[in-house]
Amino acid sequence: MGVGVRIPPSAPTKGGNQVPTAIVTGGARGLGRVYCAALAGEGFDIVVADLLDTTEAVDEIEAGGGRAIGCHTDVSTAADTEALAAAAADAFGTIDVLINNAAYYSQITRSPFHEISLQDWDRAFEVNVRGSWLMSCAVYPYMKKQGSGKIINISSTTCFKGTVGFPHYVVSKTALIGLTRCLAEELGPDGITVNTVSPDLIPNPSLRPSDTASDEFVVAGRSIKRTQVPEDMVGTILYLAGRGSDFVTGQNLVVNGGAFYQ
Repeated sequence: MGVGVRIPPSAPTKGGNQVPTAIVTGGARGLGRVYCAALAGEGFDIVVADLLDTTEAVDEIEAGGGRAIGCHTDVSTAADTEALAAAAADAFGTIDVLINNAAYYSQITRSPFHEISLQDWDRAFEVNVRGSWLMSCAVYPYMKKQGSGKIINISSTTCFKGTVGFPHYVVSKTALIGLTRCLAEELGPDGITVNTVSPDLIPNPSLRPSDTASDEFVVAGRSIKRTQVPEDMVGTILYLAGRGSDFVTGQNLVVNGGAFYQ
């Protein structure tokens, strides 16, 4: 699948401008869109990558005075990830942050482990694991050349407690933590940090119907007695994307309101 790039006519090349650039996969909706808006608010140029239409996310950033491009991307395809990285560098000059947020989750139907189709199992790994690896491969030459970069993988707290009916999702997200540690070890000498963020359950009816009883059960088990919202992730993302985390790598930051302690 080819990469379709939407570049606003006013977006200049970076030149002497040191504004950092962030790529957010799965950035057209949900948590990804929240990350895009938050980073744009901090002055980042944004590359919104998604299989879905990115127009609204890009328009939202531009309306707030930011700069963004939208790229139609299948992260499980090497050609798409390489084209995405090239488009980001062409538009803004550098690639400073990659957030591997694209995930195969909302499409999954809860099933006993022995009834999951091979297609569903494989797709979870194609997007959640291979996609994050391919994206990291695609941005690596640019980050290595500039001597710095930050890769942020989005995992899940289900890795630590398991979830009935979604083993392919849970196992694929657990693999991301292993990928993070391997890349942190290998890319550190190039000035690149690699970390994982693991959110707890964040209800999003637009992606998956909410289960009130389940949501209430989750809240009851937290130290902070409320529903987790997408904005709860913003501080951690901005920290890992910023200079304050330059000496932090190979870590998994859990954002769960005290549901359990790492």
